[in-house]
Amino acid sequence: YQRRVHGTLSECLFFFVMSKSKAQKLHQQMQEKKKAAKGPSEEQMAEIKEAFDMFDADKSGFIDAKEFKTAMRALGFETRKEEVQRMLDEIDKDGSGVIEFHDFFRLMSSKMADRNKHDDILDCFKLFDNDETGKISASNLRRIADELGDPMTDAELQQMIVQADRDGDNLINHEEFLNVFRKFVL
Repeated sequence: YQRRVHGTLSECLFFFVMSKSKAQKLHQQMQEKKKAAKGPSEEQMAEIKEAFDMFDADKSGFIDAKEFKTAMRALGFETRKEEVQRMLDEIDKDGSGVIEFHDFFRLMSSKMADRNKHDDILDCFKLFDNDETGKISASNLRRIADELGDPMTDAELQQMIVQADRDGDNLINHEEFLNVFRKFVL
């Protein structure tokens, strides 16, 4: 457990402070390795199949647009009508108005991977926010740097806060933390 947390903290801090180009390149390499190593888990594959089958009542291997949105909701994805239409346009190349299982599977696998990334970033935020205030302070960053043996100065830590802080409260909230990862990594 200690090694896993230490590794996660190291990775979080590393991405948080490194340059944009280095972070993007490293993240891309990590994502390629992860994709090569594994797709959706067996549990996720079963969930996707179950959601599709639930709405493919006639067992035709197809679901329509309304069933598509409901199946997505069954998998925990609340999407707007416009986003559903965009996804349908992407999948339904022949304009038939129905979605085959393999297209549904591919799309849901991708959405689950995106959700997992968001969850990973949220977990990382929680590691920084050990006092559970919902915000990361300079003292939170100091604790992480000290735990990792990284001799960062107070000025360097404050600069990290300044770069991420958008609302001017001298703290990093969850959305600002996500923005750092979106900007530099995702």
